[in-house]
Amino acid sequence: MGVMASAIRSIQIKRRRLTKQERRRLLTGLAFISPWIVGFLVFTLYPIVISLYYSFTDFSLFTAPTWVGLQNYKELFTRDDKFFLSLYNTLYFTVLVIPISIVTALMMALVLNVRLQGVSIYRAIFFMPSIVPAVASALVWTWILSPQWGLLNGFLRFWGIPGPPWLNSPVWAKPSLVLVTLWGIGSDMIIYLAALQGIPQVYYEAAVLDGANTWHQMRSITVPLLTPVILFHLINGTIWSFQYFTVAFVMTGGGPANATLFYALYLYRNAFEYVKMGYASAMAWILFVVVMAATLIIWRGAKGWVYYEG
Repeated sequence: MGVMASAIRSIQIKRRRLTKQERRRLLTGLAFISPWIVGFLVFTLYPIVISLYYSFTDFSLFTAPTWVGLQNYKELFTRDDKFFLSLYNTLYFTVLVIPISIVTALMMALVLNVRLQGVSIYRAIFFMPSIVPAVASALVWTWILSPQWGLLNGFLRFWGIPGPPWLNSPVWAKPSLVLVTLWGIGSDMIIYLAALQGIPQVYYEAAVLDGANTWHQMRSITVPLLTPVILFHLINGTIWSFQYFTVAFVMTGGGPANATLFYALYLYRNAFEYVKMGYASAMAWILFVVVMAATLIIWRGAKGWVYYEG
């Protein structure tokens, strides 16, 4: 009874009327954050809610939405072959690009995690591609990967090696986009570099005294202490890859033979080329469920391999 009475008294104290000065501070704070609140409600929350409603309608922007229930979802799963093709292309790209990007970014960070004069210049050079706009990068790489006049195939021909058709081949198109993606992983490299510099040096000193070589230090110290960062990269990379759009839209447009027709690109076509907003909204919510499920699976599975110090 004493505990309950003290709890009631504390609640009553918390519910006391605000003083004039406290009320003024509260209103001032709300006034300062009101642009964000209005922006969130209008440009984020409302589109999310209305898109769920549109996913159950036949809506073409030029006519009022007509309720069709689960028809959009039924058509996606039973009649639309490109839906499964785009989902397959996206999964293929995700499975291919995520492990390669993690390994590449980590290796770059290890190479640049040295105390040499001028190393900051090399770090800036490796980081610079990640701040180039995606459209500009895509246009440059379209020229580099051109089968006839591209810089890469020209370099291969100089050494007597016949270059592949790259973006003009259904087999090489997705690996080509993976190559373009790896060119801009400087931001991931910086994250790994910061994590490496946060590992206490006493661990390595103790390992050297115990006779551990570089490989043993990498396996027993570096990688385990980097697993939280790897998990962060894995989750963010998975979410990003399922929304992969800009580079594919500029470089291939979904071709050749729909080999790079990714899910987000097909969603864009339904929404803005075919003007099927209800259909596209249904695709968007399916994408949300898939990404959420993939994220939960990764998060649950991380308990067995992610190490948190302390």
